[in-house]
Amino acid sequence: MSKEQQGALCSALAQLRLKADLILAPKYPHFAGKPYPLGRCKEIRDEVYRLLMQPQSDTEFPILNILKTTQQQPELRKVWGSLRDEFFQNAMVIDQWYIDVANDTVDANKPRVEIMPFAQSGFSQITSFKQFAHIARPYWQVELYRNTVCPALAPFLPIICVGKNQTSWLAAANDEMLKVAMHSEFKSPLEIIDTLPSPPAHIIHKWQTVLDKHAQISLLTQTGSAQAFCQQYRIEQRHLDSAFRDEIVIAYSHLPKGI
Repeated sequence: MSKEQQGALCSALAQLRLKADLILAPKYPHFAGKPYPLGRCKEIRDEVYRLLMQPQSDTEFPILNILKTTQQQPELRKVWGSLRDEFFQNAMVIDQWYIDVANDTVDANKPRVEIMPFAQSGFSQITSFKQFAHIARPYWQVELYRNTVCPALAPFLPIICVGKNQTSWLAAANDEMLKVAMHSEFKSPLEIIDTLPSPPAHIIHKWQTVLDKHAQISLLTQTGSAQAFCQQYRIEQRHLDSAFRDEIVIAYSHLPKGI
């Protein structure tokens, strides 16, 4: 990509971002008490990607053709991971280029769109739950505990995050971290479970109140230790079982986003 193409692409994506903002800002006016666009990198990335993939986008902005997948061109991929181990980042990658269409979601004074060579971006995949925890604690401003409330989910979702308002949730419910759990044969979840403390009593009580309403979903209510479930799932080779992974995700989906 030449400098001229890079500049034209940045301008076109900024125009798509403005269209995305008109859709998203009324829907997501605040995140954790902060005004849009702060904290909305995933929603913005996904909406710009959706607009970009519409057939009419390259009619309005011909430069966008260089992002459309053909036999001659590489695929534009949505990615999630670590940015310099300081933030969780939702971006796009094509060939050797890193594209961030939500560059202002941590600091609203930054440009909306940033394009640079991938090697200079500071972006990397997250490869362990320890790395995830290292980023999550300061970035989300949360306390982290081992998942003892739903131990049958813990090999996939080993962490309880507790925000400053004492709202809690399981982490990390995304494809990338589920892959980390499975590719490690549940060794990475077990490592963080052994490191983190148990949640305080009032958090456990709040979870139990919610879980009592889901007695029919055994994956949410099975008892035992998180460590034992990690070992059991490894012996049963659940890390190779995509259908079981889907069962875990379905069970998790019955929980509120915050408890």
